[in-house]
Amino acid sequence: MTRANVALAVFIAALAVAPFLASGYVLSVLTLVLYLAFLGQAWNVMMGFAGLLSLGHALYVGLGAYASAVLYLNWGLPPLLGMLAGVALAIAAGAAIGVLGFRFSIHGVYFALLTIAFAEFTRILFDNWDLVGGSAGLFLQVRSGAGVDLFTLRGPPVLFYWIALALTLATLALCRYLLGSRLGYYWRAIRDDPEAAQALGVDLFRYRMLAVVLSAGLTALAGTFHVFYFNNLFPTDIFSIDRSIELLLGAIVGGVGTLIGPILGAFILTPLGEAMTAATKGLDLPGLKQFVYGIAVALIVLFRPEGVWPWLARRLKL
Repeated sequence: MTRANVALAVFIAALAVAPFLASGYVLSVLTLVLYLAFLGQAWNVMMGFAGLLSLGHALYVGLGAYASAVLYLNWGLPPLLGMLAGVALAIAAGAAIGVLGFRFSIHGVYFALLTIAFAEFTRILFDNWDLVGGSAGLFLQVRSGAGVDLFTLRGPPVLFYWIALALTLATLALCRYLLGSRLGYYWRAIRDDPEAAQALGVDLFRYRMLAVVLSAGLTALAGTFHVFYFNNLFPTDIFSIDRSIELLLGAIVGGVGTLIGPILGAFILTPLGEAMTAATKGLDLPGLKQFVYGIAVALIVLFRPEGVWPWLARRLKL
């Protein structure tokens, strides 16, 4: 077994025993870390693997969250069915963005602006749509007691920790498989030199579309988790550009295009944000956490442009 596999096994073992040792607050922070790590992995499929910059990824989180919440509240359908509906909606939205972008040769920053436009349009639509609660939002009933009901995703916080951990590890395994597959090699060829890849016979449209719809579908899963964990939903929050930026920061700090980078980035930024919140409790300093995040990203870009993980992996000989 290689050093990297041993390190990964120890890391997974530590996460597995954490619920039995950590306090309620630490467990909630770890749950948020894993949630953002999963989102960073999903975004990384587009940007890190295929070189497609998306700054409107909150669109897919929101679609997954609203599909699950509306179907559960209005028709009593379990979150599993709502999750599938949310994934289908997100894939359809991603496909629409991809077709518009790739058929009309919209690339780079203009493609990123297209993703923002779709997210903003959806935010405005949902903010004025009574079926989904409009600007008043949606609220799920918080069930008292310690019982676990997987059918309705109702239970104590530790339930959501295990779900977030399962999502993160399953996506890690999926991304590892994809990177070693022919599809992964095509994505990286497109990312590094699309003209050369096309000259060698790689179908740019097809494989870029696969990256978009896979990333969108995975991100929608996080939407179902979000609404049943936080029990509330507002269009101005779930579809906001702030949420889109938040979910990609971990991948940028940890290392875009790497397997462990989005996870490591989430473990760096989330506790940092919580520490800033605790340190400034009672002080009127709005936007301080975002400012600190900006400083952290600027330092990474200046001194570790490839991210923390590639540098750390070299130092630890992983």
